[in-house]
Amino acid sequence: MILGETPRRQRVSKLVSWGHWFALANILIAIVIASIYVFNSSLPNSALGMAYLLSNWFSHIAFLTFLGFVLFVLPLCYILPNVNLVKGLSSVLAAVGLALLAFDALLYNKHGLHLSLGSADLIRNETKIFIASFSWQQWSFLGLLFVVWLSFQLMLANGLWKRIERFQKKRIGLPIVSFFVICFSASHGAHIWADANLYQPIVKQDDMFPLSYPATAKTLLSKYDLLDIQNYQRRKELQLESQFTSAVYPTAPVYCGIDNQANLVLLVGTQDKRIGHLGSALDLHLKKAHFDIAGDQEDARFSILYGLPSLYRDVLSNQRPVPLDLTQKLGLPTMIYSAAPLPEGVSTLQVDWDTFAQVVPSTNPKLAIGFVDEEQMNLLLAGDLHKNSTLLLTRMLPNKEVALLSNIDLTDGDVPSSHEDLLPTLMHFLGCQAPSENYSTGQSLLSSKRKWLVSNSNGKIVLIEGQTKTEVDSQGNYKLYDLPDGEESAKPLNMNRLSQGIKHLSRFAQQP
Repeated sequence: MILGETPRRQRVSKLVSWGHWFALANILIAIVIASIYVFNSSLPNSALGMAYLLSNWFSHIAFLTFLGFVLFVLPLCYILPNVNLVKGLSSVLAAVGLALLAFDALLYNKHGLHLSLGSADLIRNETKIFIASFSWQQWSFLGLLFVVWLSFQLMLANGLWKRIERFQKKRIGLPIVSFFVICFSASHGAHIWADANLYQPIVKQDDMFPLSYPATAKTLLSKYDLLDIQNYQRRKELQLESQFTSAVYPTAPVYCGIDNQANLVLLVGTQDKRIGHLGSALDLHLKKAHFDIAGDQEDARFSILYGLPSLYRDVLSNQRPVPLDLTQKLGLPTMIYSAAPLPEGVSTLQVDWDTFAQVVPSTNPKLAIGFVDEEQMNLLLAGDLHKNSTLLLTRMLPNKEVALLSNIDLTDGDVPSSHEDLLPTLMHFLGCQAPSENYSTGQSLLSSKRKWLVSNSNGKIVLIEGQTKTEVDSQGNYKLYDLPDGEESAKPLNMNRLSQGIKHLSRFAQQP
């Protein structure tokens, strides 16, 4: 006797089939919502990084959505006998789950955090502010918005149920599953390789999506002796983000008085013209071992005006440098001239050339910073500027040693310095005794304490100490050079100093 399927078995089979199609529809919706993470993050600058981003985006979001189906919807198909109740509860679960995904995406976009116990305090505070500022009309609108979203899920569930027999005839399940499995395997395999090689275009995407825990070389390859774990740990310690997304600036309030009758001028040459000859012509003191470590002139201008490496340019360029804000508010006229665009934070201090050329030679109190070409510098120095003001002269020449001239004797010329030291030095000239560590990675050249300097250039960490220059790339690989001849050195790496330098550079980085 051939026994047919019982009505209950048929109903369960149909519900399970419907559940898979319902999950697929919501996977596609979730992938679209997750685009908020992608388009509000910096995209990788390599084809491999972009391929990883796409495969991880599709597979991880699909995995999270399908996991929700397995944990919450699938059991309903077997437990509850009522079809309408299953569809209704599944729609509510899907609506709430996708709403949470959207909320997490917006939280990540604003604060760089995902929903977790660690972000609970932030969410609680944000919620209090949110509730306090919302009127009943706005709450009504949000409630209506969720009702519309829930209604869409109900219509989707009913539409799929009515057409389930037609969908069951389509043979597209295997290709779809295969696509997501391939993406999942490829993304985790790529991450294992990237982690072993500290390949930043992939590794820096680790925190982009919620509940993301990609496979790592440390946990897998080292288990089978396929990875030198000591070398891996050492290279990982030498890594530093190419840009920070948030910063604590200043690290402490900057309180100090200044001499608002001071006449202080900093001129920075923008052309590849040596200025050392001006020292003897104007009787200026020459400080050697002064470096422009920035990768380009835009980075150099930021370092001079903010006293910070270009690591912080993206996050701080809209904010006025604390020292320049202080001088302006305490009554010392502060001005900047540059033919090239300046960071938005100092745009209100920018003046045109005619104004700058008229004001700088005067004996009136001021703090003037000018990025000038050779002709403009010669014009300004033709008079008695070096006698009537405290004067510093240098130039921008990326990744080179440049002269630093002043009519005030600076510290020991053997102490390496960079453009990041100029702003603390200017503040020292003005009599500000606030610790420069609160607003700069540089130090005053009138009272230098560190005998080494560290900065970044084109994604590399650069450490200079004595006659040795150390460069560390974004993968943690390093090279040492002798400064006098520029040849690669066989000296051992000073790991302690380099670790100290990395901590020094990242001192202003916002900790989650």
